[in-house]
Amino acid sequence: MKFDTLIIGGGLAGLVCGIYLQKHGQRCVIVSSGQSALHFSSGSFDLLNYLPDGTPVERPFEVIGALKQQSPRHPYAKLGEDRFKELSNCVVDFLAEAGVQVVGNPEQNHYRVTPMGTLKPTWLTFKEQVVCEQEDKLPWKKIALFNITGFLDFYSRFIIDEFQRLGTECVLHEISFPAVEGLRQNPTEMRSVNIARLFDKQENLDELVRALKTVETDCEVIVLPAIAGLSRDNVLTYLEERVNKKVCLLPTLPPSVPGIRAQQQMRKAFERLGGVYMLGDTVLKADREGNSVVRVYSYNHGDIPFMMKNVVLATGSYFSQGLIAVPDKVYEPVLNLDVDFIANRKEWYDMNVFAPQAYEAFGVKTDDDFRGISQGQVLDNVYVIGSILEGFNAIKQGCGAGVSILSALYVAKRILSK
Repeated sequence: MKFDTLIIGGGLAGLVCGIYLQKHGQRCVIVSSGQSALHFSSGSFDLLNYLPDGTPVERPFEVIGALKQQSPRHPYAKLGEDRFKELSNCVVDFLAEAGVQVVGNPEQNHYRVTPMGTLKPTWLTFKEQVVCEQEDKLPWKKIALFNITGFLDFYSRFIIDEFQRLGTECVLHEISFPAVEGLRQNPTEMRSVNIARLFDKQENLDELVRALKTVETDCEVIVLPAIAGLSRDNVLTYLEERVNKKVCLLPTLPPSVPGIRAQQQMRKAFERLGGVYMLGDTVLKADREGNSVVRVYSYNHGDIPFMMKNVVLATGSYFSQGLIAVPDKVYEPVLNLDVDFIANRKEWYDMNVFAPQAYEAFGVKTDDDFRGISQGQVLDNVYVIGSILEGFNAIKQGCGAGVSILSALYVAKRILSK
């Protein structure tokens, strides 16, 4: 099996890289073992919310110099200020072409509502969700919050309390109808994705419209948990036209309907461009000649190797087992690349669970072009992108999605320039 580029990992970073390469004439294959972190997304992509020293960031473009000083190995520091700005500015259009509609811009963070009702700074938010420009104020004074009776992954009381603290009146309405009652027979089935599958059917969506219209309210906007739009593009427009109100979605606890839909849309875009997406397969080993990887073997294909010009590693961090932690080390299991970690395990973590944890910044070592390093040697045709990279704390710095997207675009451009 011969390809121009083999991408290991089918999450956000792998899909962005694959789509860009396919659009520009490469023949790519993505090997994905299963679910990615997108399936657990709360509906937004962060670029940079805090500097490593904890300083809040409102305008990411203005702090890249400070970031580089505080964290020289951060992926943004390797990109440099000019590339960081150039790549960030093209992401909204890139995602739109892939079928993922977002709002936001990289020059100024906005705020979106979390599953607990609080406001969080971010870069890009899925278009159907609640966003605002101020950190202490919602754009409406009166909201009607609807929830499905028995849906426990949506904390209505917390959300109402937070909205009221922000100066917005919020009234809860619970709704139900026969199709949803069927899910309630088993509590484990009353999850966001299962409910969303119901609303992919026209008759159930129309029943939801009737349920929304039965409540007389003078609200400015109707807010629903993110339990619709899994496989349909026009759900909110359809609802708004029939209830004659603006309708927005709020993220729920995982699994994430908007995140899964984004993954599906990007996979379709990749395959529509001619890419090959192999789901449910795992890369086992690779053969090297000199400083290049020339053959890669997977579980499903046995002794039939992938042969390619370039390999892109996008396997994620601990969550997806892109990194493996054992008592004395952290290692990368697929290509055996060098990993930056602290030798003394006691320094991996802080007993204060809210403090930055050192292990979160562990990752694969690369040069400034994101080429992987093995036993101290830079590999000529192996690139590393996404959350497996060294030098950043995605949670505390609020930059996980940004690192994934920008490193993927940079590496795709670097491969094409060869």
